[in-house]
Amino acid sequence: MTETPSPDGCRSGVELQIERVIVASLEQATVHVRCLRGPVRRGARFNRLSGSAQALDLTLTQALVYGHRVPALDAGLTAFVTLRGKGVQTLLSGTPASGGQVIQGTNLLP
Repeated sequence: MTETPSPDGCRSGVELQIERVIVASLEQATVHVRCLRGPVRRGARFNRLSGSAQALDLTLTQALVYGHRVPALDAGLTAFVTLRGKGVQTLLSGTPASGGQVIQGTNLLP
């Protein structure tokens, strides 16, 4: 479990790769993801989307690994996550050629 602290020392950088968007509404999406940089904890905030200038303000509200709720995702794990907030409509399922979008953000350290 490796964390990359930001300059203020209160947050760590996190990344999730979107593999498949399962359900999306105006403000919430259930998404199958792979954790690229973590741990990603419940409450993590995502504000950047790879290859896009689109503004995001998404909060991870739930993570499920093999059907079980988990408090955090370590790098390399895949999971179903629920994201809530502005920008869920811009999330797209990945393709073998594209490898999927990557959302980047931070979570508060415990």
